[in-house]
Amino acid sequence: MRLATGGVTPVLRLVMVNDLGEHDGYVCEPTSPLFLAPGDRILFDGMKMNLTVTRASGETFSPTGRWGVRCSYGRPRP
Repeated sequence: MRLATGGVTPVLRLVMVNDLGEHDGYVCEPTSPLFLAPGDRILFDGMKMNLTVTRASGETFSPTGRWGVRCSYGRPRP
């Protein structure tokens, strides 16, 4: 499943996330699975290595995790 991560588009249903990646190759793997509820919005900035989740209630938090770069989609860089 591909999620919009511009901080504007809300998640439409409950989603469990193991990793998030951008088209430019940046990847964040949360320390533990991240559960996103309907209405949650994600702001993913690989350049600054920052991941922010805004709940439908307006609460925001930044999950901890590992950051990396992939050479191409789905293939980790050695």
